[in-house]
Amino acid sequence: MGSEQSKDKMHCTRYINGTGPPTLADQVQNGTNGASKKNSKIVNGNQPDDGRMSIMHLRRNVEGYPKCDTIQINMEFEDGIQTENHPNPGQKYYGLKTVAYVPQNNEGMKVYRMLEVAFKHKLLFTVATTSTGEERVTFSDIPLKTKESGGHDSFSYPDPEYLKTVTKILKSKGIK
Repeated sequence: MGSEQSKDKMHCTRYINGTGPPTLADQVQNGTNGASKKNSKIVNGNQPDDGRMSIMHLRRNVEGYPKCDTIQINMEFEDGIQTENHPNPGQKYYGLKTVAYVPQNNEGMKVYRMLEVAFKHKLLFTVATTSTGEERVTFSDIPLKTKESGGHDSFSYPDPEYLKTVTKILKSKGIK
């Protein structure tokens, strides 16, 4: 994708156009993608097949968790061709290389394991059209923290509610 700035601009444009994912509060309150709370079956998404996920242990903390090391989750998708599950089957899409962070404590480890299951079920990413008309791998409706610090945007720590919120969203998709 290039720079963090261009990724932020793409997400901002998606929200302005009303095509971005629902707010975190809406997802938690209403359940995501209409998944029933009684239905414990994990839903599957349309994330491209070629994604890779790995982790690194960092000996530093994310903002707001001063007594914990950090798990850095590395995710990468190569450029590819869209399938019938994407907006323009047969057309090219651009890949993505990104990271996400969780604190290495009990709750963070639980969230990491849930995110790993979500990745295997193709729920963390999708192919979408940017405001410039490019087809790219981008984030789905499951929030990820892609910055270790930085303040008050949705991609940064500190966020004392993030681990609880993402856990609720993942559970609504059948991931426990």
